[in-house]
Amino acid sequence: MTRIISAGRPALSYPERGATAEGRPLPAGYHHLHHRTRIGRGRAVFEAAGTAVTTLAVHRASGMRVRCSDGAVRPGSRVDVGIGWGPLRIDVPCEVVWTAYGPARTGFAYGTLPGHPEHGEEAFLVRCDPDGTVWFEVTAFSRPARWYTRRAGRLVPFLQRCHARRLGRILCRLAAAA
Repeated sequence: MTRIISAGRPALSYPERGATAEGRPLPAGYHHLHHRTRIGRGRAVFEAAGTAVTTLAVHRASGMRVRCSDGAVRPGSRVDVGIGWGPLRIDVPCEVVWTAYGPARTGFAYGTLPGHPEHGEEAFLVRCDPDGTVWFEVTAFSRPARWYTRRAGRLVPFLQRCHARRLGRILCRLAAAA
């Protein structure tokens, strides 16, 4: 079951809250990202991958500095992600807008809060097909919110695709090691 929360939450920096939830079209006017990585097969792989995603372990293993207001993500969790290196590192504030904890889907999406260099939403979902194949999917929509992301042009979507691929490779290792 997917749960989306909106009442009483801080204002996201975009109006399309929850647009990455299954069955909803991504909004126009944004760059769209869809990436899928085969993780492995079986219930143990699915559960390990789902845990690594919902506890943000896959993000931490990618070298990002991640702070979450809760142990495992839930709607309304505040997530601050540090991107960059050394003096070029910036913290980007996000809020979890939906979660999915089910027998064939586990994951979440976070949306950008004011101060983030982009406007939009990104979903990280682990799926288990009926044949036992486990997939990691990243779905996102975003557009520049700062002068430097506008100036970077096509570099930002390229880096987002590279990061989605990297998370998929890392999640394969984490799920296989569990």
